[in-house]
Amino acid sequence: MNFTNARSKKGKGHFENPDEIAAAVQKAARSSYRLPKTVTDSVNQVLAVSFAAMKAYKEQLKIFDKAIEEQFKLIPNTLSSIKGIGPVYAAGIAAEIGDIHRFKDHAALAKFAGIAWTKHQSGNFTAAHTHLIKFGNRYLRYYFMEATNKVRMYDHELKRFYDLKYSQTPKTPHKRALALTARKFVRLVYALLHSNRLYTPPKGE
Repeated sequence: MNFTNARSKKGKGHFENPDEIAAAVQKAARSSYRLPKTVTDSVNQVLAVSFAAMKAYKEQLKIFDKAIEEQFKLIPNTLSSIKGIGPVYAAGIAAEIGDIHRFKDHAALAKFAGIAWTKHQSGNFTAAHTHLIKFGNRYLRYYFMEATNKVRMYDHELKRFYDLKYSQTPKTPHKRALALTARKFVRLVYALLHSNRLYTPPKGE
């Protein structure tokens, strides 16, 4: 596996223009120079400490995720019925939303989450040419974005919509397509929470 393919696989498709970036990294590596041994030893020590800290943080995150999963089992929640969302993102979305009835519709919820555009959007989303608003609950936006990226792997309609928007966007296609798909996902979440029902996938899924 070459550098470009390895980078694309490990990055799970989040990086754009893998060939160009791979070439830039390889060029930088070729133009770099060897550090003196004393400096190299210091750098290695710093990196070792950093990697140890990262490993410790990763283990802590696993513990917290497990605790959230166990606690979330005690709370009846319709979001858990959505395949792929997972207990952590479902719990995060539910916690940040609170009482769904304080939002008059899914558009109000999307605006609260910061998944709305600078110009009023409707129909087929002219948002492809505008920018997301710069305010809103950034935690809820994070949970919605991450959950959408997981759920689209299982939900045929969200996957179809994401693929369509990705193909229509020449610049930052993943970021734009994911945001538009997340807006569609907000509508689903609002409907489930507002009616307090479980998600039933369309026939054929």
